[in-house]
Amino acid sequence: MKKEAMFFHPEEGKIRCVLCPHYCLIAKGNVGFCGVRQCGQSGDELKLFTLNYGEITSISLDPIIKKPLYHFHPRDNILSVGSFGCNFKCSFCQNYSISQHRAESRYVPAGEMADISLRNTDSIGLAFTYNEPSIWYEYVYDVAGEIKRRDGEHKIVLVTNGYINEEPLKKLLPYVDAMNIDLKGDGEFYKSICLGKLEPVMNTIRVANGEGCHIEVTTLLIPGENNSHETLDRLGDFLASVDRDIVLHVSRFFPRYRMKKPATGIEDLKKAYQQLRKKLTNVYVGNVSEEERSYIMNQ
Repeated sequence: MKKEAMFFHPEEGKIRCVLCPHYCLIAKGNVGFCGVRQCGQSGDELKLFTLNYGEITSISLDPIIKKPLYHFHPRDNILSVGSFGCNFKCSFCQNYSISQHRAESRYVPAGEMADISLRNTDSIGLAFTYNEPSIWYEYVYDVAGEIKRRDGEHKIVLVTNGYINEEPLKKLLPYVDAMNIDLKGDGEFYKSICLGKLEPVMNTIRVANGEGCHIEVTTLLIPGENNSHETLDRLGDFLASVDRDIVLHVSRFFPRYRMKKPATGIEDLKKAYQQLRKKLTNVYVGNVSEEERSYIMNQ
């Protein structure tokens, strides 16, 4: 559904979107980097519209540890929903069919989505996931706000790349109980592979943690891209400066989408785990078998 967006202003006969750090300047009829925020005419004015409001491409009941969230109600399930679009262009994307393309979707009004979540007795709440929830901002904000007005104990979770500006982040955070935020690599990794910047993601982690939101972080370890000793040192030092007890998930890479590198070696994963455990209290490994996990974490 097309709906007027939040966080924009007119500039030079175009519209400047200020939701995320791309700060797209969008001409009439065009969309921003995310593919879902469009400049259009409303009466005599140019405005920004969101194209994915209420458009659901995926809905499922998942164990919350799949988000992954290990220190936030880990024995429970959570209803999970996603749309389409993303403000990164990662060549290794696991969900590229909905993040990089306009997938088939079904419109569900915000009030109905709140009803569906609140009625689900097998779930502790609602997770916005699968594609990037920050560029689904208006719908996430409306649904989360409606849920919290009706049941303050019903949990709201975001699984996000963290690429959002501070003002919209702070406006949304009062409705959010937990976030899993990707911390993908160093500045060069973000620039060359994700087509973004590292600093705003670091700021999202700092701000969300400072506002009392439960934070867990995921780093997908890609051979030759973000697994050097120096890169992992910097990531570990940064997270420790925010909170040494912050939960970090180090996940094994498998070839996906346009990145065809070999899967991360178990020994490389083990070295990264041992290195990061010297800096952080809570480090876990993901995308491995139970036997592999036991070998890595119990040596």
